[in-house]
Amino acid sequence: MTTVAAYAAPAAKAPLERTTIERRAVREHDVLIDIHFAGICHSDIHQVREGWGEAIFPMVPGHEIAGVVSEVGPGVTKFAVGDRVGVGCMVDSCRECENCRAGREQYCTGGNVMTYNGVGKDGEVTYGGYSEKVVVDENFVVRIPDALSLDVAAPLLCAGITVYSPLRHWNAGPGKKVAVLGMGGLGHMAVKIAHAMGAEVTVLSQSLRKKDDGLRLGADHYYATSDPKTFEELRGSFDLIVSTVSAPLDFGAFLSLLRTDGALVNVGAPEEPISLNLFSLIGGRKTLAGSSIGGIRETQEMLDFCAEHNLGAEIELIAASEINEAYERVLASDVRYRFVIDASTI
Repeated sequence: MTTVAAYAAPAAKAPLERTTIERRAVREHDVLIDIHFAGICHSDIHQVREGWGEAIFPMVPGHEIAGVVSEVGPGVTKFAVGDRVGVGCMVDSCRECENCRAGREQYCTGGNVMTYNGVGKDGEVTYGGYSEKVVVDENFVVRIPDALSLDVAAPLLCAGITVYSPLRHWNAGPGKKVAVLGMGGLGHMAVKIAHAMGAEVTVLSQSLRKKDDGLRLGADHYYATSDPKTFEELRGSFDLIVSTVSAPLDFGAFLSLLRTDGALVNVGAPEEPISLNLFSLIGGRKTLAGSSIGGIRETQEMLDFCAEHNLGAEIELIAASEINEAYERVLASDVRYRFVIDASTI
């Protein structure tokens, strides 16, 4: 066991505070990672505040981890000391079900082990990336290409793969009109990735406040959803809408923006249930869907794609002592576009 410094929430809704945690000794197929950077995801706030249900405390959040391998177990074949690596939202799965065998560990039917607020196969609670080090099985670690600096790569481990997976699955590319709903941590990466895939990209945001940023990052068009004319003008326009919004929406209104056979895919996860008139789906053979992160192979594919196209996240680097302030700023949409913790300050 190794004692490391970390930032943890001692109880639900409590401010995070500096503490120490124990990391397990390196097992045969484990890698020990010195964490350099950890992104702050809105999911961290949902879980710290039990917005998605009962959680495990004390909680060390963080599932956007970028660092360097400092030790490997004797059976490790994929990584060596000194490798630049990342860890995303999960650190294990059953590895035997149909989804795991197909590289879709995020949909493990036995339930995957989340990077934090989870329980491993050994019965131990998992602690995330707001810490100095982490120990992870090599099969749930990905390589960060040299073309990506570690600080801008960290948010790709959640924000990047969360939008890349549905864009790939629903075939975003040349000839497709894609709308990104919400211009935040996930949304700004969706704009970058959809543009790099060759799609015609429209941002749908509450206001035009971030329009210049959206166009700079690759959007072709930018509309305010607070303007009723937007829904009149764009009716029947899109093949795919990716919603990154974690608040309840008028799904009927947004479904009206789809072409026949279009899909509205949710990657944002509101805490409240939604209501839906099914006629908004039936008329136009439309799909209302959801998508969760990506498997390990797809996450590596995403990182390689982002490196090829020079797609790092837009970040604001902070010290660990600023985490609680950063949480409040995320809730106020006051970040462009992802806070990243400098782990050397933990």
